[in-house]
Amino acid sequence: MTAARDEILARIRAANGPAIPGAEVDAAYAVIPRGYRRAHHDPAASDIVALFAERAADYRAVVERVSPDDVPAAIVRAITPLASTLLVPDGLPEGWLAELPDSVTIVRDDPPLPPRELDAIDGVVTGCAVAIAETGTIILDHGPAQGRRALTLVPDFHLVVVSADQIAPDIADAIARLDPARPQTLISGPSATSDIELIRVEGVHGPRNLHVLISG
Repeated sequence: MTAARDEILARIRAANGPAIPGAEVDAAYAVIPRGYRRAHHDPAASDIVALFAERAADYRAVVERVSPDDVPAAIVRAITPLASTLLVPDGLPEGWLAELPDSVTIVRDDPPLPPRELDAIDGVVTGCAVAIAETGTIILDHGPAQGRRALTLVPDFHLVVVSADQIAPDIADAIARLDPARPQTLISGPSATSDIELIRVEGVHGPRNLHVLISG
């Protein structure tokens, strides 16, 4: 077995020719032109917020643009038909919940709720880390106002508040705003999948309903 292995490796080395020193390889790569386009949208010339709203809606998310002062009322309007129990992560601005009616029960994830209890909750409201206008994607890094990943995957309804200044025009800009050491969840519309006959089924891997409030 060893002899056969040695013979195979010898043939590979002969076919590849002499090894190129690492410095020469680095130099060869350094001269390759890399005029990559890092952005498709100029914030000075494009309405980045409108583009994000359009692209997020393309994924069947419900999207509203509201003023910061109208966020509490908009949250009430969004959850009224869908949620009587609402999961609230740590760090969520208390003012966002100021107008919730008494009929809505607020649930906290402290101590962390097991999956069965998460599944019994109607919906969750969170903030986000950044959003991408080009793709209509919301990124969570599970910092303040976002909670751990399970909170936005198990309940059937996710309401996310995105500040206008959190919207990056393109992917490269969005990634540059994130801490690479933090976990990241990318959300592009409600959870959905299709079988071999392209029959769309929503809610298999996450919330069936995604409601986005753009503040600002």
